[in-house]
Parts: sequence; structure tokens; C-alpha cells
Amino acid sequence: MPLPARPLRKLGFLTIGLFDPADPGAGHESTLRLVHLGEQLGFDSAWVRHRHLQYGISSPVAVLAAASQRTDRIELGTAVTPLGWENPLRLAEDLATVDILSGGRLNPGVSVGPPMHYERVRAALYPDTGDVEDFGYERVRRLLSLVRGEPATAFSGTEGFEVFSDRVQPQAPGLGERMWYGGGSLRSVRWAGEQRMNLLTSSVVKAEESSTDFAEVQLAHIRAFRAHHPDGDRARVSQGLVVIPTDSASADQRERYRRYAQQRLARTAAPQGPARLLFAPDLVGTSAEIAERLSAHAAFREVDEVAFALPFTFDYDDYVQILTDVATRLGPALGWSPAG
Repeated sequence: MPLPARPLRKLGFLTIGLFDPADPGAGHESTLRLVHLGEQLGFDSAWVRHRHLQYGISSPVAVLAAASQRTDRIELGTAVTPLGWENPLRLAEDLATVDILSGGRLNPGVSVGPPMHYERVRAALYPDTGDVEDFGYERVRRLLSLVRGEPATAFSGTEGFEVFSDRVQPQAPGLGERMWYGGGSLRSVRWAGEQRMNLLTSSVVKAEESSTDFAEVQLAHIRAFRAHHPDGDRARVSQGLVVIPTDSASADQRERYRRYAQQRLARTAAPQGPARLLFAPDLVGTSAEIAERLSAHAAFREVDEVAFALPFTFDYDDYVQILTDVATRLGPALGWSPAG
């Protein structure tokens, strides 16, 4: 089995945090339990996704605030926060607050673009400004400047009994260097590098004119990002493929996992839709089998951090089995050592 060009240094996982609308507390609690389990297993990071107007986590920042009080070491991230739904100043305050509460463990990941189904939600989200909202990179620039401590206003000082700051409060030292961008195109990864952000690259990328091979395109994105980042080859990149080890799975679990991956396999054969999206196949098998496939993956060989995505719609016990196998078998097979 070929060894990765970069030894795996950081191992994380990503969850969507599903819940029953009739009993949402149980689903949120199970997400918090998974984060705590991840810390116990030695994972370096746990990430949650935004799901607006769906039965998934709509407020990851609030969930991660709770997770920060149940854990001591594991890093906590969003992968990703779609900024089209957010006010950068208010989000900067929330991120800084949670980072302070966590002791400097927050890793916010963001992306740009109009909110999903914008025409359907615009009246509720931006009833008065929907036609003039900017959903491009400028929204990220505003967030970065506020998180990094640049002035938010020209006013500061005392007014009556109240003291005002010209910067977002609290200020969270180091948070500005832990901002991530979820990029899937050459344009976006180059821009992220120029802004000194870190790069989250997932199981979805945009096909380029030069190639429709997922691993080749993702590798080109990683190299372009680092070429445009001041830190060059030291710039942080995290890969987020869907990985499902079956070492300790029951026969029923193995069959369900393989069926899940098979149902999603057709979309990986060619670019999908007007955006020409490329999807990576889900990796299902023993840890040894998955490690061999990853070690031969051109983009995986270029990174030393991963945040493997947990599949949607599985049961809590399935996630426990998958995370346990990842931490105790797959990670070590890739050269990783548990933290703590």
C-alpha cells in the first residue's frame, strides 16, 4: 500500500445533526454526545453543518457553544456556514463569544452564494433588502475584518454610563487565523488563499476544463490554494470525504452501508447539473481497504488533515460504530495517533 505523501496529522469528523421535528431535543442531544465521544476517542476536531428550514442543525454556533461546555480539548468547527443567511457583524460577535467559551477551539468554516431556494425564502430573510444584498466574497471580507479586530465603527468611548468599543467584542485572539473557506472551484480556492484563510475541500468539486476526474480536480484546487496563500505549502487544507469503515459493523449494518453508497454511486460517473459538479464516491469497507484507497487518492496524498463526513440518515449506534472504527483502526492505518 503506497504511503501518503503527507502523514495524517489531524483527524476530524463532520455530522449533519438530524432530529425528529416532533422531538428535536433528542437529535441535538445525540449530536452533542457524538462530539463528546469524538473527544474520548482522540479525534482532533468535530464539525457540524448548517441546515436552514430543514430537520438538521440550523444554529451550529449555538450547538457548538453547548459542546464547548461538555468537552475540554477537541476543536469545534462549522463546515460550512453559508454567509448568505448571516449578518457578518452579528456572526462575528457570536463566533468570538463561542471561541472564548471554548478556550480558543473554534474553527468557523464559511461559504458564499445566495441562500438555497432564495426566491422562496427572500420575503422572510430579507423582506426589504432582498434585491440589493451582496452574496459574494465581500461578505466574507467583512466577516474576516471584524473577526481579525479591524474597526467596525468610527465611534468609541463613554456615553453616559456606558462604554463603547469600535471593534467587535469580545476579541478572540487567534480566531482570525482559524477561519476556513469551503471552496469547490479554482476561483474560490485562489481567493481563499489570497485572504489567508484555511481551505475546506469536500466530496463535491466543480469540474474544470482540464479534467473531470475528481481526485485530479481536487488536487489542482489544493495546489492552487497553496500557490496563492502567503504560507505556501504550509497553508492548512482539510479534506472531507464520506468514509464508512465496517470492521466492527454487524452484518445488517454492512449491508445498509453498502446499499447507501450504491444508491449514491451513479452521480459520481460524470459531472452533474449546470454547475458541472463532481461527486466523490463514498468509501465503504474495512479500514485496511479504505486506507489503501485513500493512499492512492491524489488529493488525499496532498493533505495532512481530514474531517471525514458521516453519512446522512444513519442511526446513532451506526455513528458510534463508524467513529470508533475510524479512531481505532482507520486513523492508525493512515499513520495518525489519537490526541490526548
